[in-house]
Amino acid sequence: MYLLGIDIGTSSCKTALFNPTGGVVAQASESYPVFYPQEGWAEQNPLDWWQAVCKTIKKIIEQSEIIPSEIVGIGVAGQSWSAVPLTADGQVLANTPIWMDSRAATICQKLKKQIGEKRLFQLCGNPLQPTYTLPKILWYKEHLPEIYQRIDKILQSNSYIVYQLTGCFSQDVSQGYGYHFFDMQKDSYDQTICMELGISPEILPDIYACHDIVGKVTKEAALQTGLPAGIPVVAGGLDSACGALGSGVIQAGETQEQGGQAGGMGICLNTYQADKRLILSKHVVPNKWLLQGGTVGGGGVLNWLEKQIGDAERLTAADKNTNSFIELSRLAEKVHPGSNGLIFLPYMAGERSPIWNPKAKGVYYGLDFSKTKGHLIRAGMEGVAYSLKHNLETAKESGIEVSLLQAMGGAANSEVWTQIKSDITGKEIRVVSTDTTTTLGAALLAGVGTRVYTDFEDAIAKTVSFGRTHYPNPEFAEIYQEGYQKYLAIYEALKGLMN
Repeated sequence: MYLLGIDIGTSSCKTALFNPTGGVVAQASESYPVFYPQEGWAEQNPLDWWQAVCKTIKKIIEQSEIIPSEIVGIGVAGQSWSAVPLTADGQVLANTPIWMDSRAATICQKLKKQIGEKRLFQLCGNPLQPTYTLPKILWYKEHLPEIYQRIDKILQSNSYIVYQLTGCFSQDVSQGYGYHFFDMQKDSYDQTICMELGISPEILPDIYACHDIVGKVTKEAALQTGLPAGIPVVAGGLDSACGALGSGVIQAGETQEQGGQAGGMGICLNTYQADKRLILSKHVVPNKWLLQGGTVGGGGVLNWLEKQIGDAERLTAADKNTNSFIELSRLAEKVHPGSNGLIFLPYMAGERSPIWNPKAKGVYYGLDFSKTKGHLIRAGMEGVAYSLKHNLETAKESGIEVSLLQAMGGAANSEVWTQIKSDITGKEIRVVSTDTTTTLGAALLAGVGTRVYTDFEDAIAKTVSFGRTHYPNPEFAEIYQEGYQKYLAIYEALKGLMN
């Protein structure tokens, strides 16, 4: 008996097969491009996602040599704030703007006057920003009217893959926060706001709990993936929420630290508690919310540095049989905390919470002839950690303070980076034993939906464990507090130029 988890990330699809104790039987990944046709635009072709899903599933079946009929359930996690426009027969009408796309900024300004930002926030608990799903739909309506008229349904990244697998349209509750007409306290669309916006409720799929079975693998999907027809597929959910589940974050106060392409944190809440500087979503766990700090600067910063200045580390890694990211971390470890005054703003595609500025830019401040490649790398890591602290401090101002972070994602594999985050935030950080937390979370949704587990507590008890733990080093507290204040001041000083 096995569970299949799929994660539609920003840079790649990751698929993993798990046994009921959370052990990875096989895993595979397949990358796809992000297109940047204009400044502020970032889009992907959903068909690339589906092709990657098909390839990774075939690889897993081949690697594991299991009998595919032993897979009892499939769950899908997906990046946030997609807006996949489909015809009734499932034809993709256009590339979807993804979570970092800010093309709809002007539309947001119109909406604030037309509907009122306060009214929308009171309904959905999130600030009106161009990166969310709603402004993207209205952008289609205004700039691609011929395509908009042909839309039968708008889907999220995970629900598009669920559709490809089952032929069923769906909208899970955890991704609902991208719509500012989604009432998170009632798990329903507000029909009045939809009509005022001129959006027909007909293009919105039925809403499901994340562990609800939406449908079963069709014969057509079976031919494309190598899976047998008839496997149950659950609605799935937001990647960060699935990652929180796979990290064991299901009780109030438990907090996930996200180290994927994007960075941030998610605090589990028992009650609806919104802050317009942060992001509030439903958890994939029923009757729970996640108060999130979502930043563009995460593992993507190190990916960018590796591509730009990591040639030598790639060669060293080949000789040592390691990888270039390990070698970059070793360079960073040699640099003293605080990077000798070098500060990095990780706003590489604008910035989300808590500053919400799509025009924010990445900045190195403090360069001089003494700085080395190691300084650039460590300052990049510290900048991401400062952005994490910024979100945690914002949550604290809302009355929510945490003491322990449960780290996941590729960045958590770097011991030096995780220690930097602990030192800068002043928080204890426990690292999940596996780096497949998001796919595990998706698989656990399928496990609960198909009754492999009696409930979410049972699923976590049987599958989630932790490896190393990092504690903040008080020796560096003053250095990092000074660095954090400079980090905040540099942005404030440059904000006018950025805008």
